[in-house]
Amino acid sequence: MTTTDLSALATEAYLYGFPLVFNLDQVERYVHAGVGANPAAAFNTFSHARKMAGPADTFVTINNDTVYSMAQIDLSVGPLMLHVPDTAGRYYVLQFVDAWTNNFAYVGHRATGTAAGDFLLVPPAWTGVVPDAATVIEFPSRVASIVGRWACAGEDDLEAVAALQDATTLTPAAAGAVPTGLAQPAPSDSEALAFFEKMRLWAQEFPAAARDQPLQASFSPLGIDDSGRSIADAPETVRGALSEGYQRGQAVLQKVLHSGGTSPVVNGWKLTFHAFDYNLDYFQVGALDDPAFQMSDPKMRIVERAAAAAGGLWGNHPYEAAYIMTYVDDRDEQLSGSRTYTLHLDPTPPVGAFWSLTMYDVPNFFMVDNPIDRYSIGDRTPGLRYEDDGSLIITISHTETARTRSPPSPASSEQLTHTGSPSRHPRGYRLKKTARRQRRTVRQQRGTHGEPRD
Repeated sequence: MTTTDLSALATEAYLYGFPLVFNLDQVERYVHAGVGANPAAAFNTFSHARKMAGPADTFVTINNDTVYSMAQIDLSVGPLMLHVPDTAGRYYVLQFVDAWTNNFAYVGHRATGTAAGDFLLVPPAWTGVVPDAATVIEFPSRVASIVGRWACAGEDDLEAVAALQDATTLTPAAAGAVPTGLAQPAPSDSEALAFFEKMRLWAQEFPAAARDQPLQASFSPLGIDDSGRSIADAPETVRGALSEGYQRGQAVLQKVLHSGGTSPVVNGWKLTFHAFDYNLDYFQVGALDDPAFQMSDPKMRIVERAAAAAGGLWGNHPYEAAYIMTYVDDRDEQLSGSRTYTLHLDPTPPVGAFWSLTMYDVPNFFMVDNPIDRYSIGDRTPGLRYEDDGSLIITISHTETARTRSPPSPASSEQLTHTGSPSRHPRGYRLKKTARRQRRTVRQQRGTHGEPRD
């Protein structure tokens, strides 16, 4: 195989392996360091945030609407019993994400209701006795994540949320068993080679779905499936190709993120309703095995999966939450904190639970620090002033304004504006057809280009 062919293959391998590596890197963060309001928590224990997320929570497109409960699960210890309390109708969701970022189960308002319940979490191919009244959730991979989100009405509601969090428990069937954890790569001075070494170790530790294994096997010239030799010991030609493929893969990923991939664009907004529909194989409690929520193009599925991880790791299926985003204004120019914009919601989003608007920086997709400590605006924000026709005009600006105001933008740097709408309907949230024709253009007002257009 020529050097050019190896580099092209390495680019493809990067896109294939990115979700696995990026995801398990975040698992390690939550176990050993914690993220923002979520303190570090050992495998098979919950890390509960006690406040809404903000700029200190350096996790891609984290929301400011719910309070997070995170658990990194390692079923090398055998089954775990998950208990959830009665939330008396409060919206919450526990989302289950495997090592390859497949959303394979949901527990919560939409999926299982809000009564108390018990769920036995078991490793792949487990056989054993199930306790009475417990529902089994079989994990596709030994290590996976539970991403919990609790609806919270604000500071005064945090104590009630904390009580529900504390009543949500994980109990191992084998007391005292020690989790295996993740295989650890040898240190490397090369970011690219470190990435592919993690991919080599973790792709062997957590086998991909059967449909993906032929593609993974095609990367054998790169040493990805070599169990006896590290990437650092690969031939120089291979190491050079991996380094080049790593750079090219990153460029492809950024291009897909900004183009929206296969997601349709309406009024400049990328309707990423189906960005997380790449799971075709694993459907446990609350996960719908429905072609309407499954990507059909096998090649684009791999690319979209990588983009979903980079831009919104641990995002939900559209029947649980809907996301739209934009990077540009009505002139198709990159959003910038040096300008002032208005967003006209006419009508406001048709949701079953709540909607919000959040601003993130680019390319990290983190929240932006600001002097008034506001990181989202939505239907639960106090003091919203609606127009006479029921529509809502939101001003996005670095400076003070008299209109309903979004989180203040920084004086400079590119921005991403994003909306999310968790659902509480039994069949999941689906935008009405009229919603696709709503006026939701981010209109540039003043800045380097002077007066706005009509």
